[in-house]
Amino acid sequence: MAAAGGGGYEPGPNCSKTFQTAGTGPAAGGRMLWFQPGCVMIGAQEIAMDPGAPADCLLFEGFRLERSGLYQVDKSGAAEPVALGSRALDLLLLLVERQGQLVSKDEIMAAVWPGLAIEEGNLTVQISALRRIIDRGRTQGSCIQTIPGRGYRFVAPVTRPGAAPPAPALVLPDKPSIAVLPFANMSGDPEQEYFADGMVEEIITALSRIGWLFVIARNSSFAYKGQNVDIKRVGRELGVGYVLEGSVRKAAGQVRITAQLIDAQTGAHLWADRFDGPLENIFELQDRVALGVAGIIEPTLEAAEIHKSFARRTTDLTTYDLYLRALSLVWGWNESGVTAGLELLQQAIERDPRYAPALALAAAAHTNLHVNAWTRDPEASSRAAIDLARAALRFGEDDPNVLGFAARTLGYFGEDIGAAIALIDRALTLNPSFARGWVTNGWLRLWSGDPEKAVVAFETSLRLSPHARAADRLMGLGVAHFFARRFATAETMLLQSLQENPDWPPSYRFLAACYAKMGRLDDARRAIATLKSLTPVVVPAASHWRKPEDREFYLAGLRIAAGEPG
Repeated sequence: MAAAGGGGYEPGPNCSKTFQTAGTGPAAGGRMLWFQPGCVMIGAQEIAMDPGAPADCLLFEGFRLERSGLYQVDKSGAAEPVALGSRALDLLLLLVERQGQLVSKDEIMAAVWPGLAIEEGNLTVQISALRRIIDRGRTQGSCIQTIPGRGYRFVAPVTRPGAAPPAPALVLPDKPSIAVLPFANMSGDPEQEYFADGMVEEIITALSRIGWLFVIARNSSFAYKGQNVDIKRVGRELGVGYVLEGSVRKAAGQVRITAQLIDAQTGAHLWADRFDGPLENIFELQDRVALGVAGIIEPTLEAAEIHKSFARRTTDLTTYDLYLRALSLVWGWNESGVTAGLELLQQAIERDPRYAPALALAAAAHTNLHVNAWTRDPEASSRAAIDLARAALRFGEDDPNVLGFAARTLGYFGEDIGAAIALIDRALTLNPSFARGWVTNGWLRLWSGDPEKAVVAFETSLRLSPHARAADRLMGLGVAHFFARRFATAETMLLQSLQENPDWPPSYRFLAACYAKMGRLDDARRAIATLKSLTPVVVPAASHWRKPEDREFYLAGLRIAAGEPG
């Protein structure tokens, strides 16, 4: 075997036969690694393994770690015990067993000092002591990486001799997939185990309502209960692209739930957060947290999938890839992006004319072009949008995303507003954590003349997905407050929306009308000037506002701002 600096293969004294591993690594300079029976890798060197070494020991950087202690191993396999206190040993076992994973300070304190009120400085002292021992002579930084404010991660390669070969990886399904692992009970109270398990079941149920997401059943994911597992192994064994893990801690009638979403293929952390609440009504708390987690995870996974799609070669694109790429463009709030997204969707529909998500998103793209007067033939865009929305409903009647896009299109283009509201209500029944669906609900309520219900819908979307782009929701709130005659609040919301999306003509229209209603004509004219730089259409038809008095209230303000006769 070639050592780190190069050279030929030199078999160890107890090595006679070879077999090939399944991968390459830096220790071999990019070459395939070859191991001998009875030999293991310590750092970048092959050594003979002590035949008496227990099968559950862990090997790293010239050390052998067992429950009984830490041993330093030389090239011949001889092991010398290393003086290590019991707390330091427990800490090292925890970090090494979860190699590559972030271990929070709370988890460490609960595992190493259970039930004791220990200052955090004691943890720092133990980490420093471990580093002095295991990092001696190491040139590539510490084996124990500090994640500021969060915890620690053991980053050195770890080998478990005698372990069974990993099970072959399951083929990933043809849509995003996730497993929710049992949450760790950090309370020391066995009764909280039921709460933690119930919390996970509620989250699985909430995630299962996301039509485009494949969710592993509880029975499969709970097979890992009580284990410190490698997330990449979970991904391989369950055939999922993402894993959600977390913990539950109770103290003084309060409960803290932490959760983190991990890419099972790369080990990258995509999202982490915590939820606090009283234990007075645990079922209400479980529902709230489950909806909150699902609402946040949906756009997070969507963004991760879009990123992966853009990383693929254009020659490898599938119908789903084309849809994902178009998704980020259609909602990019600019003409060139919407047009480019529509071209991708046309390719997807050519490949699969029954692919409902692409049909529904194409309808939304035509709607966006029409809303902003970015189309040379408004009538043709209107007909295309309606036809696409109806086709999408034929093939995707139980998909919340499809229902949401179709409801918005049909509601905007003058179809029965009650029927459009029924579509979005069905989408939200299928998936109550559907943040984008709540936005559509808000707009349909506005077009039907109910600004107060619209406010509730937009605020629900913001609560479900607080980290996603908020411009559409802030604009919706601004419009709702405008029709409710709360002009100061409307101005604030519209200006906040424009900070995120400064090129969206409808926002300037309502801002100008709002200023006109407030008697601030100079501000109104400045808004109109910006609007004219974005679109030739200053005063639109606005036929989607169903109540004539609402439509006239809006257009009258816009005409005043534009200096047109009333």
